[in-house]
Amino acid sequence: MKKSPGIILKGQHRIGDRVLFNTDLHIPGAQWTCLLGRSGVGKSTILRLILGLETGGVFSGSFAATDGAPFAGRISYMAQSDLLLPWLSVLDNVFIGARLRGEAPNVDRARDLLHRVGLSDYADQKPATLSGGMRQRAALARTLFEDRPIVFLDEPFSALDAGTRADMQELATDVLHDRTVLLITHDPAEAARLAHQIIVMSAQETQNWPVPETAALRDINAAETLACQAQLLAYLRRSAA
Repeated sequence: MKKSPGIILKGQHRIGDRVLFNTDLHIPGAQWTCLLGRSGVGKSTILRLILGLETGGVFSGSFAATDGAPFAGRISYMAQSDLLLPWLSVLDNVFIGARLRGEAPNVDRARDLLHRVGLSDYADQKPATLSGGMRQRAALARTLFEDRPIVFLDEPFSALDAGTRADMQELATDVLHDRTVLLITHDPAEAARLAHQIIVMSAQETQNWPVPETAALRDINAAETLACQAQLLAYLRRSAA
């Protein structure tokens, strides 16, 4: 696979007379960028905008991949809801993208990913039999299966307990180590651990937040990680007050 491209997005998004956001985003290729900000500021809208999905408003500006090629067919997307198809098995949900494209799915790869997210024993079950956290892990396996150079993750670990969340973070960074990842999160600890770049978003602007000097994926309990987490949390609390 060629080097994963970066993304540049600059402009304003409006819903009616209200400005949802003004932004100037520079997302580097082959790195993890974590996007934080209060609810309703437009973080998910940015993903939907680049994906060509309905955003409920009007965007004035531009966005492009840094290699100049179109985004179509190059983005894997994990939404906030798991979007599992209830009539398919968990395994069939993992490779549904390949089926819809008329491709022969790599079933062994799908089973391996289910094993890595801890769902091997549930491969033949329907999504309704899974807990919320298990469904989120199945959706993560489906996203990783797509094997795209750009990956959008919208709160991908939010339904998981702390230990499983750490495990899935490590799995995702392993599988996606050379991809361009844009991760939306409300968790400063997650951003401090995973990000090569942290961006804090408000309606008025987007600003880069300093990341620890240690390399991502960082030790959860490292002093640099904890310091970044604490400072970021304090800032987010002040800005929401």
